[in-house]
Amino acid sequence: MEVIGQGAEAVVSKKGAEVLKERLAKDYRLPILDNKLRKARTRREAKIINKLEELNFPSPRLREVCDKRMLIAMDFLEGPKVRDVLDDNVKICEEIGRKIALLHQHNIIHGDLTTSNMILKDEVHFLDFGLSFISNKVEDKAVDLHLLRQALESKHFKVYDTAFENVLRGYNDYENSEEVIQRLNLVEQRGRNKKKS
Repeated sequence: MEVIGQGAEAVVSKKGAEVLKERLAKDYRLPILDNKLRKARTRREAKIINKLEELNFPSPRLREVCDKRMLIAMDFLEGPKVRDVLDDNVKICEEIGRKIALLHQHNIIHGDLTTSNMILKDEVHFLDFGLSFISNKVEDKAVDLHLLRQALESKHFKVYDTAFENVLRGYNDYENSEEVIQRLNLVEQRGRNKKKS
């Protein structure tokens, strides 16, 4: 088994054609609270991955959920991270926008939209739904886009303007896109005002 990633919440390992994501215990939390949180987050992520499969959304398929180990087993997706190919292929941002639109149409908020959480395999597949949740709020959808904009600006600053324009062009597939983009502008104004003060 090979560790392929470690975040604040979980260790991700590859075992054959499977990816195993195990949420680790946190010593600074009361054990009973820690167990409750990890179990709830593991179940929520598994539920969202199942929902994505129903929608035929390009993301890893769920193989197993284990409450005792706080573990999710998923398909391993072979391919480069979008992070490593986007600067030479900005056009794929339109596809990314269309896929975010599809998530938002079904009230799925990704919560961590970065090009490190996307794999290019025939098409763009989204990964890591560990921070995802269900919400029909325009604000949550706007913040989802705002996080992607920040990630693009930070990691892909040379092509950032064109990249995000393409994301929004694709996102216009969503029937409520205008309302979300208006709210996105407000979210970003708030951010700018905070920096000034």
